[in-house]
Amino acid sequence: MLPLSSLRFAWRLSLLSWKQFFSYLRCIQVQVQSITSRVCTTLRGSSDDIGWLQCTPGMASVEDGTARFLELLAGIRNGEHKLPNSFVYLLIPGLFSNHGPLYFVGAKRFFSKMGLACHIAKIHSEASVEHNAWELKQYIEELYWGSGKRVMLLGHSKGGVDAAAALSVYWSDLKDKVAGLALVQSPYGGSPLASDILREGQIADKETRKIMEFLICKLIKGDIRALEDLTYEKRKEFIMKHKLPENIPLISFHSEASIAPGVLATMTHIAHAELPWLPFPNFSNEESDNVQAGRQVPVVIPSSAAMAVCALHLQLRYGEKSDGLVTCRDAEVPGSVVVRPDKKLDHAWMVYSSRKKNPSEPDSCEMCEALLTLLVELGKMKQEARENSND
Repeated sequence: MLPLSSLRFAWRLSLLSWKQFFSYLRCIQVQVQSITSRVCTTLRGSSDDIGWLQCTPGMASVEDGTARFLELLAGIRNGEHKLPNSFVYLLIPGLFSNHGPLYFVGAKRFFSKMGLACHIAKIHSEASVEHNAWELKQYIEELYWGSGKRVMLLGHSKGGVDAAAALSVYWSDLKDKVAGLALVQSPYGGSPLASDILREGQIADKETRKIMEFLICKLIKGDIRALEDLTYEKRKEFIMKHKLPENIPLISFHSEASIAPGVLATMTHIAHAELPWLPFPNFSNEESDNVQAGRQVPVVIPSSAAMAVCALHLQLRYGEKSDGLVTCRDAEVPGSVVVRPDKKLDHAWMVYSSRKKNPSEPDSCEMCEALLTLLVELGKMKQEARENSND
C-alpha cells in the first residue's frame, strides 16, 4: 500500500505543479497583451481622430473667406475702419488666460480708441466648458440688457469652444442677443495634445493624470475638466449632442506656427511686473518729480519657441500643420467661413504682443478687427438672404 500512496501523492503534486505553471503562463500572457495594447495605444495616439469633423457624414461644408479677409485687412492698414458701433464686441480668452494679465488687453484698448464698446469676458479660464457656457450666457445677457445692442463674439482657443457651447446649449435665450461668433485658433474638434496627455489605456496614463490634476487643480486652482473637455472623446460627445445653430454667422480662423530656428529667440510679452522703489541714479539734466515711483518691467516668456517645438512634434508625429497647440483641420467649424492666413502665426500671437514688431506687417489687433468686420458682413448677407426668402 505504501508504494501506491506514494504514487498517488506524486501524481497529485505533479498536477498541482502543472496547474500553477499554466496559471503563471496565463498571467504572463495577460500582462504581455496589456503592455502591447498600451504601447499600441500610445504609439497610435490621435492619428485616427485628427480631422474627424471633415470625415463625419452630415457635417456642413465650410467656405473659404481668406481672400475677403485679406482685402479687409489691407483696407484697415490704409485707415479704412468699418466696424459699426451698433454692436457690443466681447473678447473671450482661452485656457490659462487668468495667468496672463495682458491677454486680449491690446485688442480691447485698440477697439476702445476707435469708440467701440469692447469687453473682455471675465470667466474662469480653467473651468469646464459647460460651466463657462453658462457664465457666458449670463454675461451676454447683461451686456445686451445694459446696452440694448447685440453682441459680437470673438473667442480665442478654448474661449471659442466655450462661446460655441453657450450658443449651442442656450440658443433659445441668445438668438436675439448674439450677432455672430468668430473662433480664433479654437480646438473645436478637439486637441491632440490634450488627448495624448489624458488618454486612458496608454503607458503611464494614471500617473500622467495625477500629475495634471496636481498642476491644474492644486497648483493653479482650476478644474481638470477644462483640459479634459478639449479631448477628442469629449468634443465628439458634446458636438453630437449640441450642434451650433445654422443661422448664426460663423468664422473659423486658424494658422500655422513657424518652426524656423529664428523663432527660438522670440520673446512674448505677457504681463508687467511692478518693481519697488529703488534709488536709481538720474543721469539726465531734467528734474523729475516722480523719482520715488515704482518701475514697471515687462514679463516675457519664450512662448514662440515652445509653440515651435509643439508644432514640430505634431508635424513629425502626425504629419499635421498646427499653430503649436491646435491642428488646422480641428479648428475648422462645420458651416463656417474659414480664414487661412499665409503668415506664420503661433497660438499665442493673436492675444499677446511680441517684443519685436514689424511695422510693415499687420498686428494682432488689426487682424481681430478684420475678422470682426468680415463677421459683420456675413451677418448682413444672412439677413438679406432671410428677407429675400420671406418675400
